[in-house]
Amino acid sequence: MHSFTELVQLFEDRFSSSLPFPHQPASLYEPCRYFLTIGGKRVRPVLCLMANELFEEITTDAWHAATGIELFHNFTLIHDDIMDKAPLRRGKQTLHERNGLTAGILCGDVMSIYAYDQLANIKKSLPQILHLFNKTSIEVCEGQQLDMDYETRSDVKIEEYIQMITLKTSVLLACSLKMGALLGGSTEGNANKLYEFGRNLGIAFQLQDDYLDAFGTSDKVGKQNGGDILANKKTYLLLKALENADDEQRKELYSWLEKEDDTKVASMLQLFSDTGADIACREAVEQYSQAAFNCLEEVAVLSKRKTHLKELAEYLLQRDR
Repeated sequence: MHSFTELVQLFEDRFSSSLPFPHQPASLYEPCRYFLTIGGKRVRPVLCLMANELFEEITTDAWHAATGIELFHNFTLIHDDIMDKAPLRRGKQTLHERNGLTAGILCGDVMSIYAYDQLANIKKSLPQILHLFNKTSIEVCEGQQLDMDYETRSDVKIEEYIQMITLKTSVLLACSLKMGALLGGSTEGNANKLYEFGRNLGIAFQLQDDYLDAFGTSDKVGKQNGGDILANKKTYLLLKALENADDEQRKELYSWLEKEDDTKVASMLQLFSDTGADIACREAVEQYSQAAFNCLEEVAVLSKRKTHLKELAEYLLQRDR
């Protein structure tokens, strides 16, 4: 069994040395190579490989699936950056900033097609794998649309937010695990347990990210505190604060959403604390984390074979608070 770190290196070596793109037209494929080499944790493809290895030695099919997953994930990032008008990704220029909007659109498109080309190499259970991948791809698009819709809505509910982050973030983690398991010969029951493990893990991770953006230690988290507050993002903390607030607190929260001020972050953080949104967010992280670990525990393989997956989940969820 390989650790996450070992599989990241194995995948990175294989991925970087066998990118499927031709050289011409260079205006299309050079930006693709640029984007794929600016970093990334490779969590999704490696989850596919780890799930595969729960049941047998990593198969050729699993490597193709992992590569397809990573290409698809990067396609979504390229188009997300365009929609968000983001200038930077992982500290580097976003593709549309570097090469123009047309290149961003076309590079994302061709990357998604090459993702399917990788899946076309799979020999085992291909119809089932494609159905799962297609369902997940549709859900990711739905999640992105909901995220965009929520930017202009003032009545978003907690349940809607959870649904949005499930679709936008969690389902691809879940799909990666289930694909790897099925390609490793898993039963449908075990594959579904791994899917639920990934889905709950993804929700917990995003909720913790919400919390850390507001209350985390900046030198540990790697970004300035309060970025979501300054961008008026409808995070779990904001939505829970609005839900719990009395009339005066709710009025103050909406007031801060309409203005910019040097004290905005500190004032909003105080309101999050006063309304108990901070505690509720930590409790939600724990709830979804426990649900994830329960699902992993129920996967019917020897516990020692699940050690690396459990360690990865603990690592992702135990960033400094």
